[in-house]
Amino acid sequence: MARVHVVGAGLAGLSCAVRLRRLGFDVALHEAAPHAGGRCRSFFDPGLERVIDNGNHLLLGANHAVMAYLDTVGARAALATAPEVVFPFLDLRSCEAWTLRPNAGPLPWWLLVPGRRVPGSRPGQYLAALRLGRARPDATIADVLDTGDPFFERFWQPIIVAVLNTAVEEASARLMWPVMALTFGRGGAACRAWVARDGLSAAFVDPALGWLAARGCAPAFGHRLRAIDIDGGRAARLDFGERDVTLGDGDHLVLALPPERAAELLPGIPTPRESRAIVNAHFRLTAPAALPEGSPLLGLIGGNAQWVFLRGDIVSVTVSAADRLLDTPAEAIAAMLWADVARALGLGDQALPAYRVLKERRATFAQTPAEAARRPPTRTDVANLYLAGDWTDTGLPATIEGAVCSGHAAAQAVVEG
Repeated sequence: MARVHVVGAGLAGLSCAVRLRRLGFDVALHEAAPHAGGRCRSFFDPGLERVIDNGNHLLLGANHAVMAYLDTVGARAALATAPEVVFPFLDLRSCEAWTLRPNAGPLPWWLLVPGRRVPGSRPGQYLAALRLGRARPDATIADVLDTGDPFFERFWQPIIVAVLNTAVEEASARLMWPVMALTFGRGGAACRAWVARDGLSAAFVDPALGWLAARGCAPAFGHRLRAIDIDGGRAARLDFGERDVTLGDGDHLVLALPPERAAELLPGIPTPRESRAIVNAHFRLTAPAALPEGSPLLGLIGGNAQWVFLRGDIVSVTVSAADRLLDTPAEAIAAMLWADVARALGLGDQALPAYRVLKERRATFAQTPAEAARRPPTRTDVANLYLAGDWTDTGLPATIEGAVCSGHAAAQAVVEG
C-alpha cells in the first residue's frame, strides 16, 4: 500500500495526518521534538504548579476547518465560550469599559445600537472594513484605514494586531480582509469566541494523537529530517540520521515544518524570511477571578497588555507584534504586564504573584505585503512532495485556522496526486 510521510506534528501536520487517515491512507507521522503540537501545546510549569499553554490562542465561530478537525477527533467539547457573543474591553487610562455585541444574523443591525458598539463610534467607522477588500496587494493597514482616528485604537488596532501579529504600519491589508469577511461579515455566530477549556494540548493535540494511535498511526518522536533525496522529479529517500526511509513509487511526502526548516530542506522554494514575536505571561492568582459577561477574554486599551485570558486561578496575557520586548528581562515584563492585569481585575496594588513569561521569537511570519507575496503554494515542483503550515499560501493569516486549512489542502493534494 502507498504510504504518506507527514513530517512535523504541529497543527498543520496533525490535521493533515488525521484527514489522510480518515480517507484510508497509510500515514507515517514524524516529529523532531519529543512532543506534538508545535506552537500550540500545553506543559506543566513547576513554578506555577499548573498546566499552562505556550501561547494564548482564540478560535472564532467562522473557523470551520478547525471545528471540523475537532469534530473528527471528538474534541469539540474541549472548547469553552461565553453565554452570548460578546467582546468586552477596558481602557486602562480612562477606566471606561464597553462590550461589543454583534447580533446573531448576517445583517449587522447591531451597528445601529449605540450600546452594542464602541462608545462614541458611528456605524460608518465599522463599514470602513470594506476598504480592505479593495486594497492593493502592496497596501498596508495604515494605507487603508485611518490610524489617527481614536476609534482605530479602540476597535481596529487590537483586532488587527492580534490576527496579523504585525504592526499596523506594515501589516498587509489584504490578509486582514478574509478574516473580517468571514467573521463580522457573517454575523454573531461567526464571531463567537472559543478557547480551550483545559489547555491547548487537551483540545487540539492529545485527542488527535489518540485518534491516530487507535488507527495504527502513532507518531515517531525524535525523528528530525536532515535531507531529502530527489530523483527523477520525485522525493525518493528521507534521511533521518540514524536511519533512512525509501519512498516507493506511490508514496508521498508532506512537509509540515516551519518556513526556515522547509527552506533548508528545499533551498529552491520561496518562503517568508522575516518573523514577528509574541510574548505571553501567565500569573497564578490567589483565588479564581472572572471577566465581564462570562467572556473568556478581555481586550485592554492604553496599556502594555493587549488581551487577558482566564482559566481557573491562572490569568494569561498576550502581547502580539512584541519584538520590542525580546531583549527585556522576564522580571521586567512580568511587572509591567501585572500592573495592567491588576487594574483590569480590580486587584489594587496586590504584589506580583508567581509568574511565567514566554517569548516566542518566531511566532508567525511577518505578515507584510512583501512577506505575504513569498508564501508558497501547497504543491511543489517535486511531484510527490507537498507543503503545509500557516505560512503557506492558504489565503488566510497565520492562525490556527490557517494551519489546519493548510493541512487539509496538503491532504487533498495527496488525494489528487
